[in-house]
Amino acid sequence: MVGVDAKIKAGSEGVFLSQLRKNMGIVIVFILLFITMSLLSDSFLTAYNLLNVARQITIVAILGIGMTFVILSGEIDLSVGSIVALIGCLTTGFMISGLPVTVSIIIGLLLGVALGFINGFVTTYGRIPSFIVTLGMMTIARGLSLVYTDGYPISNLPESFSFIGRGYIGPIPFPVVVMAVCFIVGFIVLKYTRFGRNVYALGGNEEAARLSGIKTKSTKVSVFVISGLAAAIAGIILASRLNSGQPSAGTSMELDAIAAVVIGGTSFSGGKGSIIGTLIGALITGVISNGLNLLGVSSYWQMITLGLIIVGAVWIDQFRKE
Repeated sequence: MVGVDAKIKAGSEGVFLSQLRKNMGIVIVFILLFITMSLLSDSFLTAYNLLNVARQITIVAILGIGMTFVILSGEIDLSVGSIVALIGCLTTGFMISGLPVTVSIIIGLLLGVALGFINGFVTTYGRIPSFIVTLGMMTIARGLSLVYTDGYPISNLPESFSFIGRGYIGPIPFPVVVMAVCFIVGFIVLKYTRFGRNVYALGGNEEAARLSGIKTKSTKVSVFVISGLAAAIAGIILASRLNSGQPSAGTSMELDAIAAVVIGGTSFSGGKGSIIGTLIGALITGVISNGLNLLGVSSYWQMITLGLIIVGAVWIDQFRKE
């Protein structure tokens, strides 16, 4: 048994290192960026600031996990930012109405799954492009959050709820722990399960995947369910961090999540990419944002910088295909 366990461990480490080698380009970019920010700002390379960077990227990184599954399958999900707001508002609303914190969170997660299922079902069985379906869901979910709250934040939440967004396990912020668990689960699902292989096959060539016996429709619905669940987790963490349900929360977060995925090397055409790449992409966006803040660069210029990086990442992806 010991020998078997050792082989499994060695195999896992081999896959992890293989993924790092495949993403060596963005790993090098991240290292150079990290060194540059360390040289430009004395405050960057401090334990407090590095933990702050990790905490800041949790929402986008978790959304990026779900988005990775969707983009790998050859689809897109523009609704995750609005789902973040809606689930945050609904979950906090349940608490205010008297439901226990745990029950409210479970219902919130299930509602996120339901919204993701609707996206996937309409896209797959309605044969409507996911861009249109999730664009519609983005507007609907945002509208529902405004209707539910009448445009006002939901506050006076139970004290125990604040731990999810602002608590610590030892020196590590709890949201960072949740993010790490989500990435580990996502990595295992994509690399070690039949479903993960089906997602890659679906994005590579949907017709070939169908002819090879893969249930392409159920796989496509499932990736949207995963994205909806990730958005629900992110929405609950954000509501806890803000200590309120904000109907305006999550604005443009779908773009940040897409940026992390694309910068991480996942191809927009599907079938190529990794969870590790998404994590590195989220770290790159987080380091850029944090470093520019420390240097006093305007948030407007930060948006321009991020936009240029997204375009550059997509251009590089197209260049590698030629």
